[in-house]
Amino acid sequence: MSKRILVSSLIGVAVVGGITAGGLAVAASPSKPVLSDSSVRYVAPTGSGAGSLTFTADVRDNSGIRGLKVIVWPASSKLDPTEAELRSVDSAECRSTSDETSRCTYTLKVTQEEAAELDEGTWRVSVLATAKDGDTTFVPRAATFDPTR
Repeated sequence: MSKRILVSSLIGVAVVGGITAGGLAVAASPSKPVLSDSSVRYVAPTGSGAGSLTFTADVRDNSGIRGLKVIVWPASSKLDPTEAELRSVDSAECRSTSDETSRCTYTLKVTQEEAAELDEGTWRVSVLATAKDGDTTFVPRAATFDPTR
């Protein structure tokens, strides 16, 4: 075998290997936003003040996070919101914790009058995460909770 063929073959293997490794690296990176460490906390109002509902989640995407839309709804309503419907609901406040991750928090104040009218039973939180590159992830049941009166 001539040296020229051997060198050409090695270069070809290196190029193909580099493309393969690059392809694996791209495939390993999340292509859509990913939620983690999500939680919901409901505090009933008292005679001295309003209560609150707080939903928090860490959201990650390789391009960064643009925002998180949130809707809270009673399971008994059979509402079951869609991704399209979540595009026009309230937004959580998102703060970057790194180039790829943001901690997003959604807070609602709940008055005694509102709490008295809440449906009893389980409530659900649905979210729509949007990355800076436009990718989205819809999570129809990101969290559940049972409000106390």
